[in-house]
Amino acid sequence: MRYSRDMRGYGEVTPDPQWPGGARIAVSLVLNYEEGGENSVEHGDAASEAFLSEIAGAQPWPGQRHWNMESIYDYGARAGFWRLHRMLSGLPVTVFGVATALARAPEQVAAMQRAGWEIATHGLKWIDYRDIPRDTEAAHLAEAVALHTRVTGERPRGFYQGRASMNTVALGCEEGGFDWLSDSYADELPYWIEHEGRPQLVIPYTLDANDMRFAAGSMSTGEDFFAYLRDSFDCLWREGGHGAARMMSVGLHCRLAGRPGRAEGLRRFLDHVRDHEGVWLATRGQIAEHWRRTHLFVARERISRMDRARFMARFGGVFEHSPWVAERFFDGEVGPVHDSPAGLAAGMAQAFRGGSDAERLAVLRAHPDLAGKLAAARRLTVESTAEQASAGLDALTDAERAHFEALNAAYVEKHGFPFIIAVRDHDKQGILAAFERRVAHDTAAERAEAERQVERIAALRIAAAMEDGA
Repeated sequence: MRYSRDMRGYGEVTPDPQWPGGARIAVSLVLNYEEGGENSVEHGDAASEAFLSEIAGAQPWPGQRHWNMESIYDYGARAGFWRLHRMLSGLPVTVFGVATALARAPEQVAAMQRAGWEIATHGLKWIDYRDIPRDTEAAHLAEAVALHTRVTGERPRGFYQGRASMNTVALGCEEGGFDWLSDSYADELPYWIEHEGRPQLVIPYTLDANDMRFAAGSMSTGEDFFAYLRDSFDCLWREGGHGAARMMSVGLHCRLAGRPGRAEGLRRFLDHVRDHEGVWLATRGQIAEHWRRTHLFVARERISRMDRARFMARFGGVFEHSPWVAERFFDGEVGPVHDSPAGLAAGMAQAFRGGSDAERLAVLRAHPDLAGKLAAARRLTVESTAEQASAGLDALTDAERAHFEALNAAYVEKHGFPFIIAVRDHDKQGILAAFERRVAHDTAAERAEAERQVERIAALRIAAAMEDGA
């Protein structure tokens, strides 16, 4: 089974964004312009809108217009937009514009353009695409781009559907004209994805630092909004001073944050941001341009996309003479988390641990004696030869060789399998000391230690193989 979701991302150590001026944090202010693009019978929809409004528990009205809902959306266009426009004047802003809403807002679009704001597409209509057929969603996206271009005079370079389907991101990639997509909440930094062999930059968005929480009932006052935005900013700004710079998105809606009491919370947040140095306020287009310059997409072979033959050729031998471990791993759930050395080592270790007692014992017995007869006869695997050589076990004196042979014989006689140690973790003296200590262990304890060492050896082999180009 191939698992599609990437639960690893950048991992423990994230890349340095190298924001302009050495900024600790990049702040992306996003204004969602949806008013006039929402569900409405007058827009040709089957029912009224029920999402992101002041009406608690709103439900769609099939076949009917909803006066209260429509007038709430109208407020966003008539009053809320202009309040936010004044407040955000002089700042870089990205507009997520629903194409049909922009078409019904000539004065607002002109004001966005005078302000120099970036206008990205928020799709054709502000509707839920979860049950919309793929072909229909693709047609809507094409129509959105065409309408957006007619309304603004240029095609959108960014895309955020919002109420997305499982097809949305793929369709955004396939459209082919977007510098960035934002239908993701998966990270605090931009990241690259591949779709059908083509790279696509994703600039993740936010649903937490977002005024939609007023409609969800989890925020009540402008002070709530300010406090949450301030705390989010402070956390990221502080982390940015310790080599972990991030990006913060702030989501705004004309009919929500445009209300006076909430707008005051936004104003306080903007003042708070201005009080800090090391802040890069940028549009998403500017962030995308910076990321493309400083963090180029690098194509690499991924474990999660390998075919069976390629995978077995590369990793079938990391457990000594025991390809069944790699086979069972490959036949299980393999995903992007296994594209790193640590992830693949963990997955392979799980496959090994899932083997029967007899199978695991056979893996132990497949390992050669350290500095034993196989080494002398040059009959070790390539991996074992290199490992033993790395600790100097290929250049022993006669006395040292005799000592190893005696220890090997005693160990196997007592425990029933050869002494196993990840030699790359030790020098010759350290290996001898461990050998002399462990030969006296009881067999149950030594069996557990030997299996841990087998997993460690496999992890080191995987890391070496992936460093060489896997």
